[in-house]
Amino acid sequence: MSRRSPLDDPHNAAHAWRRFRRLMWVMLGITIAVVIIAMLILWHEGALVSVHFFIASALGIGLTMLLMSALMGLVFLSNGTGHDHSISHRPDRGDDEEL
Repeated sequence: MSRRSPLDDPHNAAHAWRRFRRLMWVMLGITIAVVIIAMLILWHEGALVSVHFFIASALGIGLTMLLMSALMGLVFLSNGTGHDHSISHRPDRGDDEEL
C-alpha cells in the first residue's frame, strides 16, 4: 500500500509546478542561446550546405535539449517533493512467490 503523496496537497503541488515551470523557462533560454551559438559556428565554417541543414540542426539541438530538460525536471520534481518516498517498494505476496 502506498502512502499519501505530498503532491496530493494543492499548496505543495502548486509550489512544485511553479519550480518546474521556472526551470523550464531557464532551460528554454539556455537552449535558445546554444542553438544560436551552434548556428553561428555552422555559418562561420562556411560549408556549402542548404538551409534545410540549418533548420534540421536547430530543431535537433533545440528539441533534444528541451526534452532532456523536461524529463530531468520531472525527476527533480518527483524526488524534491517527496513523491518518490511515498511509494512502497515491497513486492506484493501472491502468485509471484514461485519465481
